[in-house]
Amino acid sequence: MTNYTVNEFLEQTKQSDHSEEKFGLERGRILIANLEDDKIWAKTGSMIAYHGDIKFEREGITEHGIGKLLKSKLTGEEMELMKAQGTGQAYFAEDGKKISIIDLKGESITVNSNDLLAFEDGLDWDVHSMKSIAGAVSGGLFNVKIEGEGMVAITTHYDPLTFKVSKDKPIYTDPDTTVAWSGNLNPDINTDVSFKTFIGRESGESIQMKFEGDGFVVVQPYEEIYYNSVGNQ
Repeated sequence: MTNYTVNEFLEQTKQSDHSEEKFGLERGRILIANLEDDKIWAKTGSMIAYHGDIKFEREGITEHGIGKLLKSKLTGEEMELMKAQGTGQAYFAEDGKKISIIDLKGESITVNSNDLLAFEDGLDWDVHSMKSIAGAVSGGLFNVKIEGEGMVAITTHYDPLTFKVSKDKPIYTDPDTTVAWSGNLNPDINTDVSFKTFIGRESGESIQMKFEGDGFVVVQPYEEIYYNSVGNQ
């Protein structure tokens, strides 16, 4: 156990200066957003602190259109967005999960709706349902495709691992550990019959996501089993 004086504790835990870019990281698990009379989008309930003149509002129908709002609502709490708008610094986190910032330069990325923390305003995005996996596993049903110019913050339990996908080397992943993949990939569902022989075993190991083509896929060393608000309560 480490004992600190008050001044030592303040020195050890003080915030860093991350005013250079729109998004920055504090200790790998806190996202810092620098706002200059503009806005970003973040998962509802993820704000932990802020300073300056910033307002936080839930996503409204007029923000992204009723179609996107209804689709994001279908994902349950995992995809409810709020707008942070104004001038100052806002801090976001989720369950102590590790945060990675991806700076898109005209590329696209698809993120599991449960693992999307925040993104810059101006990026194009839409919610997609993986109908081929619906009802087969608890996670991985809804995902968000984001593209354009700007930063995206995703979360993982522990350190993420990225696999390169190529035409001659498809990658198979457990849906409950799959976090994100390059936007040009469209995963299929692969069923491993041998795993079905384990009576009473319900796992993504018998139902896998198959990635083929040229791109990447991100996984985490944790089976993130969550229940969607539609049909899983």
